[in-house]
Amino acid sequence: MWGKLYSYPKAILHIDADSFFAACEVALNPKLRGKPVVTGQERGIASAMSYEAKARGVTRGMTLSEVRRICPDVVILPSDYETYSLFSERIFNIVRRYTPDVEEYSIDECFADITGLRRTLSMSYEKIAAKVKHDLDSELGITFSVGLATTKVLAKVASNWNKPSGLTFIPSADKDIYLKKLSVNKIWGIGTQTSEFLKRHKIKTAYDFISKDEEWVTRNLSKPYQETWHELRGTSVYSVTTKKKESYKSISKTKTFTPPSHDRNFIFAQLSKNIENACIKARRYNMTSDKIRFFLKTQDFKYKAVEIVLSKSVSVPQEIINVVRPQFDRIFGTRDLYRATGVTLMNLKEGTTIQNDLFGEVTKVKKINDIYKVVDRLDKKYGKHTIFLGSSFRALKGIAPTLSRWKPTRRKLNLFPGETFRRHIGIPHLGEVV
Repeated sequence: MWGKLYSYPKAILHIDADSFFAACEVALNPKLRGKPVVTGQERGIASAMSYEAKARGVTRGMTLSEVRRICPDVVILPSDYETYSLFSERIFNIVRRYTPDVEEYSIDECFADITGLRRTLSMSYEKIAAKVKHDLDSELGITFSVGLATTKVLAKVASNWNKPSGLTFIPSADKDIYLKKLSVNKIWGIGTQTSEFLKRHKIKTAYDFISKDEEWVTRNLSKPYQETWHELRGTSVYSVTTKKKESYKSISKTKTFTPPSHDRNFIFAQLSKNIENACIKARRYNMTSDKIRFFLKTQDFKYKAVEIVLSKSVSVPQEIINVVRPQFDRIFGTRDLYRATGVTLMNLKEGTTIQNDLFGEVTKVKKINDIYKVVDRLDKKYGKHTIFLGSSFRALKGIAPTLSRWKPTRRKLNLFPGETFRRHIGIPHLGEVV
């Protein structure tokens, strides 16, 4: 197949990690390979599963008691998003060895535009796709499904075609072969209601869909579905977007912790850490907020939430924590076990909007902002939370009240001074992430 030069007006890769969270855990502990692995211990439900667990009937959202019932030999682990983020960064960096045109679509998948590279690298697009997959599989210790096609939607079709560890090519001449076998409800971006509408019009496959004339599609479907129709026909509508997001309407940070706790100061430390993290992101984009919402989530998944309008627009955590603490104390129930906290910064705007007044507010704000410029520089050089608020201490240093039925994992206990618990973890072949 690779000996023939297939037609690719554009060459787009879609790269998708297989069972990403569970695969990261297996890469870190190869003894788990071949075993049913589930993450989500901290939530009490399955959040990600290895293919071995899926084969035994485990599905996302299933309670862990049900998981153990149908799969007694399952290995259940707490989710470790810090490590998953490190793997994610490495994925994108490996793909960028081949092209700078990489779109980070989610934590475990990306698009890459390799148009023109077959001449530069003196190899076919198919061989380039295979080489990218080989580098990812071998260096990260997890498998990837890779699709090559002429548009993003077709590349997504290709990567999903032969999971796990698939490598599928859909050149222009072959797309109809694949689309005739693809159910309309499997098309990327087409949900249940739209697929039911299409089926009522005798459109059962992706090929049926692209066979409808443009006038019918325009009359009956909204713009996103019209664009999907064009992409499936081989006309590129969606470019690979490399520009990272530069502004936000809101910023949310949440964290589930293990074990659940009723310790007031520990719970507030978790909330304080979320506020610090949200403010770090706001400052990174030079944004401030004058309205916040925070919540506490109990072990039985009940939420207690408060929305607060601030007197000024800020991006430093002390200003927010000062107004949050009284409201936290008001809604905190001493008899409840809590499993998560979260905060959302709303009404985001660029820069500060402080008006000068008789009390020298501008001078005060400038001093605080100057301090945080130094804090942010230190964080960038030495790692996040090099300097942090005392109110976040117990959350950042892992000082949690213990419950007799919960045993912390070795990885959460073996910390060196000054480290977050993933700063020293032995991730295979990761090298330096820049």
